[in-house]
Amino acid sequence: MTILHIINKSPFEKNSLDTCLRLAKRGSAILLIEDGIYAAQKNTAVGNKLAAAAATHSLYALAPDLDARGIGKDKIIDGISLVDYDGFVQLTTETSGVQSWL
Repeated sequence: MTILHIINKSPFEKNSLDTCLRLAKRGSAILLIEDGIYAAQKNTAVGNKLAAAAATHSLYALAPDLDARGIGKDKIIDGISLVDYDGFVQLTTETSGVQSWL
């Protein structure tokens, strides 16, 4: 069974994403919400690291949070699936547990 890891802090201010990527087991799902969605942007060191993680993890970003921060879908790295609030809830029910990284 997989775990859903939720990142809500900017990777440019906190190391939550780095810690998550280091400890999350292969096949885990990672959902970026709130300021965590800044990690999904193309052409950044963080984005490149996250793009590499797409080979071993399922990656998601909360679309309303991208919209709220003015980040267009064309600015998001390949391999990230966008979800709405219903999709967020569905991810929590499809995984065996949830880990929020602060």
